[in-house]
Amino acid sequence: MARVVPIESCRNIGIMAHIDAGKTTTTERILYYTGRTHRMGEVHDGTAVMDWMAQEQERGITITSAATTCYWRDHRVNIIDTPGHVDFTAEVERSLRVLDGAIALFDAVAGVEPQSETVWRQADKYRVPRLAFVNKMDRTGADFDRCIAMMRDRLKANPVAVQLPLFDGEEFVGVIDLIAMRAVRYLAETLGAEFANEEIPAPQRERAEEARRQLFESAAEVDDSLLERYLEDAEISERELVGALRAGAIGARLVPVFCGSAFKNKGIQPLLDAIVDYLPSPADMPPVRGTSVDGKGVVERGAGDGEPFSALIFKIMSDPYVGQLSFMRVYSGSARTGHAVLNVNKGKSAKLGRLLRMHANKREELQQIFAGDIGAAVGLKHAGTGDTITAPNAPFFLENIIFPEPVISIAIEPKTKADQERLGISLNKLGFEDPTFKVHQDEETAQTIISGMGELHLEILVERLLREFNVGANVGKPKVTYRETVTEPACGEARYVRQSGGRGQYGHVELELEPVPGHKGFTFVSRIAGGAIPKEYVPACEQGVREAMAAGVLAGYEMDGIKVVLTNGSYHEVDSSELSFKVAASMAFKDAVAQASPVLLEPLMDVEVVMPEEYLGDVMGDLNARRGKIAKVDHRIGAQIVRATVPLAEMFGYATDLRSLTQGRANYTMQFHSYVEVPKAIQAEIIERVTGRRPA
Repeated sequence: MARVVPIESCRNIGIMAHIDAGKTTTTERILYYTGRTHRMGEVHDGTAVMDWMAQEQERGITITSAATTCYWRDHRVNIIDTPGHVDFTAEVERSLRVLDGAIALFDAVAGVEPQSETVWRQADKYRVPRLAFVNKMDRTGADFDRCIAMMRDRLKANPVAVQLPLFDGEEFVGVIDLIAMRAVRYLAETLGAEFANEEIPAPQRERAEEARRQLFESAAEVDDSLLERYLEDAEISERELVGALRAGAIGARLVPVFCGSAFKNKGIQPLLDAIVDYLPSPADMPPVRGTSVDGKGVVERGAGDGEPFSALIFKIMSDPYVGQLSFMRVYSGSARTGHAVLNVNKGKSAKLGRLLRMHANKREELQQIFAGDIGAAVGLKHAGTGDTITAPNAPFFLENIIFPEPVISIAIEPKTKADQERLGISLNKLGFEDPTFKVHQDEETAQTIISGMGELHLEILVERLLREFNVGANVGKPKVTYRETVTEPACGEARYVRQSGGRGQYGHVELELEPVPGHKGFTFVSRIAGGAIPKEYVPACEQGVREAMAAGVLAGYEMDGIKVVLTNGSYHEVDSSELSFKVAASMAFKDAVAQASPVLLEPLMDVEVVMPEEYLGDVMGDLNARRGKIAKVDHRIGAQIVRATVPLAEMFGYATDLRSLTQGRANYTMQFHSYVEVPKAIQAEIIERVTGRRPA
């Protein structure tokens, strides 16, 4: 089967933004204008195609990233609509890892919001070329210029306006195209499907000419030949200008900016043109780089169908009709249904049972997938998020996806014996789907503890257990995932000696430890001299330290932010073993920690509250009472914005309290900031609550 669409005519894009900026509404309009759907779904009505989960339809938010495909100007556009809520940031992370381009949406009134910054940094991490779309230009207080200024200030981006908003009095009616220097007015009676090209109105002509001059200057800065001709006042064609902007966008040297109102059906068709004109095809991206199986070399694969097959699994989903779906991005080569592939991470071969192209939760059968495609496979039993799939004779590792650690936990227990078995199976499936969802057994209470990125994240997961998997369960109150660290350098020494007839056990370890700035990370260094400990036992010492770090000395929480140096020790030619040195290192580490002034760390959250001005004092007072530190207060038309850092332990139930304080007129967003030391008095309370003993 031959490729239907040339790779140069493919676009793999994501839509990313802060919550409620209009991502799903924009995607719905794109599907409508490209003919993929025949009616516009609305988020507030629960009819959006891309928000297919029951919880998404009920809450009016996107929870899981959804993939779809549409066609525009003979180009195939694969789109992933990502969530905006910070609790589901892992969905954005894994989507951006496999995309070639992205559209960053901004609310024209709010501008750059906290989660806008988070997703922008995620896109920076994976070097994803971007367009910006300033949405909601029809709202009172919309300010296109302010949004661009905030992109420069907060995101350190180089935004270049390719359009300006077109107003008729106070009403937003269309856009001014600065490339063609014309006004595009949308016809409301056709739901924006038709539009009229007009002369730019006289009152806006001067501003448009100034913006076009800035556009030429920005394009000339990224194209030397264009710069020469611009300085000589030579004629520059629209095609040359678009080519320079495209090169600048693909090289991440500039961000073309567009505007519109997705809800009012204005500005979507030019955005589709921009996807084709400015965002890269898989062939425009550099060859994908990976690591050889032995870990010693770098492997490159170009985006060609003739290359050996390679793909990255970026998402696992349980489908009630076909079983486990493995979403993959193909980087090189091609594969057919029934082909054998190798899961390099698991070291297992498997056959591609069925190949599918997804449209939200609907499926379209494929016989073959090619380089640059995004699809789903059925039959890859052992696949997990981040696994590399290759041709069996050409294995290598693609860069994995690193997800943030969960910060909040709750206890969950089945109601009946029948629920107990279902609960285990269901939690396992959810863990496969969501890498930020963790499950473990509390050794002291024998409770099942589930951990996630926030209250909403866990609430959604529990709802899915009850409704989707039909598990009856009781749920405890949320708990904070604390950590432990040390604040001073210290030394530790331990001997592990066991003699019980026959061969014994002997391990002797001396080590030093010190705190790591920022309380983040773990480093193990060996400075053993003169063969005090044979080299083959050093990895066992590191393993012993890592196992000891899993449960700290204060309250049994995981330890972090420590550097350990193995300095000395001794061994016995007969009795020493990896086990004896692992145990000795663990004992020496605990001995050192006890002397290093250990402390508890708690997750600190960035909180942004938007409210009417009359509630400013009450909200700030409440945040201060929650041990919060006010960082900044901003004014926005008709609202005040308070930014603060607050310990997560103080934020449980904040949504209800905030509604009460402000008569339901305020809203807030929260995202993880860092781990910080817990105040002494509160630390003592936590230790007593967890261990039952009052620290000295």
